[in-house]
Amino acid sequence: MALFGALFLALLAGAHAEIPGCKIRITSQALELVKQEGLRFLEQELETVTIPNLGGREGHFYYNISEVTVTALQLTSSELHFQPEQDLVLQITNSSLALHFQRQLLYWFLKVYEFLSTLIISGMRFLLNQQICPVLYHAGMVLLNSFLATVPVRSSVDNLVGIDYSLLKDPVVSTSSLDMDFRGAFFPLAQGNWSLPNRAVEPQLQEEERMVYVAFSEFFFDSAMESYFQAGALQLSLVGDKVPKDLDMLLRASFFGSIVLLTPAMIDSPLKLELRVMAPPRCTIKPSGTTISVTASVTIAVVPPNKPEVQLSSIIMDARLSAKMALREKALRVHLDLRKFRIYSNQSALESLALIPLQAPLKTMLQLGVMPLINERTRRGVQIPLPEGMDFLREVVTNHAGFLTIGADLHFVKGLREMIEKRPEKNRPADPVASQAASAPPPSTAAA
Repeated sequence: MALFGALFLALLAGAHAEIPGCKIRITSQALELVKQEGLRFLEQELETVTIPNLGGREGHFYYNISEVTVTALQLTSSELHFQPEQDLVLQITNSSLALHFQRQLLYWFLKVYEFLSTLIISGMRFLLNQQICPVLYHAGMVLLNSFLATVPVRSSVDNLVGIDYSLLKDPVVSTSSLDMDFRGAFFPLAQGNWSLPNRAVEPQLQEEERMVYVAFSEFFFDSAMESYFQAGALQLSLVGDKVPKDLDMLLRASFFGSIVLLTPAMIDSPLKLELRVMAPPRCTIKPSGTTISVTASVTIAVVPPNKPEVQLSSIIMDARLSAKMALREKALRVHLDLRKFRIYSNQSALESLALIPLQAPLKTMLQLGVMPLINERTRRGVQIPLPEGMDFLREVVTNHAGFLTIGADLHFVKGLREMIEKRPEKNRPADPVASQAASAPPPSTAAA
């Protein structure tokens, strides 16, 4: 519980009954990795412990022990596991410390050496209890919680859209996993309080073979596309040289009669092609794959110099995109491909027939000119709510009805100490010994 306390308190703000758009499961497979990194960090912490000198007089005996340093930590047996109602339990047994120190002993009779040795050992144990146990507590309660606090809760994806990863309820802990439900909703940065109702299927997590599983519902992707639509990002305008030459020639041939009827002087004027998504795209996730449906208007116009543009036609375009998901560098990335495409006129069936020759060139233009622009944006990805310094390995994507899951293994790309030392000074936890009175329990409690 201590290791995850700060994370849960930070994420749990405003929790209420709500269908999650994102779920994360951390399995017992990941705990061995976390334990090894945590113990390595603990060893580094103990190297910095300052133990005061131990000295005194007992009758005719005088002793002084100084320059005490911890040279080695041996953890013969340690176990980190999930436990219901306690979240995490770390057990360390049969462990030992190696110490280096300078000693000064003055005694008269060798027969009292055993008594003096017992006295010194008892004193050393007392000092270790006073100094090292607070460090253990500090490492578990403060520094690791500080590390976990790097999880993004509500952050910007780019200059238009943000993501909300608020935790919706207390984590569910079993003997083999820890499950967390996140809101997983995008929002336009210009409308911070805007939210899309979640009516999608709740994602389910059943697997436990990998270290971590992340599940995303259709709502997760729908809220992203709705947010970009609200932000006015789903539109594209091509004028003059920006229109592909082959398409420009075909458009001029198709609308030659319309241009001549308007005015022959505009035959050589630049053309304008404007694509505008008419409604927020929608995501459909099935076991067979993930598709995104888009309906957009395509406006074709002539732009004579120093004169208002003249519209030649307005076309409706229906497109279906296939989406492939992947986790890279702790980010969900999406690659889109244009699968189905058709255009028609909303004015007359006759005009729809006349547009058939334009369908193939427009599809080619979308594939070669528009899709790369979209994929350049989606390739940046959106961050997954995991602490900094961790990354995914060997991910496997599985589609279900209404949601998809991604299973992966974890590894630390940076150590705990490196991550903590790079944090701003104002956000760093205080020194363990200096803050002992305020943050640590009594030494006897910590030692237990």
